[in-house]
Parts: sequence; structure tokens; C-alpha cells
Amino acid sequence: QFRNALKLYNQTIDSNLGWSACGRITYYFDNIQTIYTGVPKTGCSNWMAALLLANGDIQEPLPLNKVQRVHLISRPNRISNVIVESSANDTTFSEAFSFTVVRNPWTRLVSGYRDKMAEGTHLSGKFGNIAHDILGNKSQAPANLPGKYKPTFEQFARWIVKEYKQKGYVNSHFGPQFQNLCSFYAFVKYDFIASSEYAGFLSKEVLKRIGVEASLLGPYDETSDPRLQTSVQYAKEWLSKLDRDLIDNLYEVFKVDFAIMNYSNFTHPDFPLPIFLNS
Repeated sequence: QFRNALKLYNQTIDSNLGWSACGRITYYFDNIQTIYTGVPKTGCSNWMAALLLANGDIQEPLPLNKVQRVHLISRPNRISNVIVESSANDTTFSEAFSFTVVRNPWTRLVSGYRDKMAEGTHLSGKFGNIAHDILGNKSQAPANLPGKYKPTFEQFARWIVKEYKQKGYVNSHFGPQFQNLCSFYAFVKYDFIASSEYAGFLSKEVLKRIGVEASLLGPYDETSDPRLQTSVQYAKEWLSKLDRDLIDNLYEVFKVDFAIMNYSNFTHPDFPLPIFLNS
């Protein structure tokens, strides 16, 4: 399914590149022999916390309000760092169980906007500069952006399209998920690509494959039916207000992501679920 989706992008895979070529969000957990690519805004912090615990890198579960610490704790587990600090290589990695998690592009887009732009808690540093850029300000963003510096969702959406057309990529929290995956540029294949909409169910299957007793901390939005979650409601409301041309241009940016899981459009009754899992 992933290979078929990637054909929409016309990307050439380098057959000489293996897992060792993966980027900074792909991790190797040696004790449980597992590779995980943590795509931003797919619940990656919760997955990382479960894997760190299973691997013995932390001794007790992190409180949900401290889960963001995993991004600091897990740095030694990045494949690029593992190669430097140990004798692990592509042969080692090829024997590991590998997986990643993806999400409906519409809800992920809305979630990224709410988290990094709308709420204002991250509007400093690189995200503040992005917000400043979206609004057409040339100077560096102030440390804490007041309300007037917060882009609207429409402004954010137009920036996504413009940025992607100009550069071919967007910040990993907002841009296409497939560009974060090792299979985008290296000759590797994930054993499992899970849909975050079914994280509660699929996490049990993944962790069973790894052979450990662990569990996810739980989704940030605890509504059991993915179709009723907050980001879904916001996505339906905000996307329906965008003009047709902008929606079409956004879809073009994320078309490979949609194809990976055959994700539903925001107008579909089962949005945001993959359609083929419900037919």
C-alpha cells in the first residue's frame, strides 16, 4: 500500500540506502530489537514513552503531563546516534521489528495548527518564526507572540501550500507524513504501519509483536470513537470554511498521505477513518 501511494510522488528509492540512512525521528531500541519512526502529531510521544519503558530506558511510566520529556530521553536511541555509539549497522537493523504510525492528514493538520499556532504556548523559537513568516513579517518573531501574531487557520493553510510548492517540503509537524518515513528515501520496508485512529487496538498488536508487557499512556483526546474527537470536529468546521481551490491545493500536498491508508475526506460520514477498514 505504501509503495503504491509513493508512486503518486514519483520518488526514486536508493537501493544502496538502508535503515542507517534514516532521519532523526527514527529510533532503535536494542533490548527489544525494535525500530520506530515517530511522525509528529500522530501520538508519537505516547508511543516513545511505551517503547522506552519496554526497553528499560526508563524504570516507570511517565505521567501524562510529563510525556514530552521522551524527546530528550530518547536521543541516544536515534538510529544516527546508535550507529556512532555501538556496533549496530544495517544488518542489525534489518533483523529488528519496524513500525510507524500515521494519521488522517486533515485531523493532523488541524492538530498541528491548534498545538503550535492557535494555543500560543509554542509560539517562540522556530514556531514563532513560522507564525511571523505566515503573517508576512520579515523581522524575527518576539519571544512570546501576542494574539495579533497568531495566524488564522486559513492563513496557516495557505502558507502550507505556498511553502510546499516553493520548497517541496514543510516543517515536519505540518507537512506530509510520508516524507518522514525511511521508506521514502531508503530501500527498507516497515513491518507494520498503523493508523493512529485505531491506536488503542493496534498498540496491543504492535506490543504483542515486540513481545513486551506495556501499553500506551492513552490518547490526548480520550473520546473512544475517533469520529467524535475534538480535532475531528474542528477539522470539519474549519475545512468547510476554506474555498474549493485551497482545499484542492491542500489535498495535492497530502495526496500520498491520504493514499497510504486510503483515508477519508472530511465530508465522509466516517471521517477520519480509513475507508477500506470500514467497507
